[in-house]
Amino acid sequence: MSEPTASFTDEQHAFLRHVRFGELPPPVRPEDRVASTETEPPRFSPDPTPGQYEQDSRAGG
Repeated sequence: MSEPTASFTDEQHAFLRHVRFGELPPPVRPEDRVASTETEPPRFSPDPTPGQYEQDSRAGG
């Protein structure tokens, strides 16, 4: 049968996040922030062809 799982403390979760993802970059200071602007037009995705959803579902995609 399954054994009960022990819950981690916040400190243990923080350690595991550090092990998995490493050191976080320093936060961006408010004076270093800039407004984001779109430089490229959005990519257009045409409507799928009739029946494409069913074909994709059968194909696993």
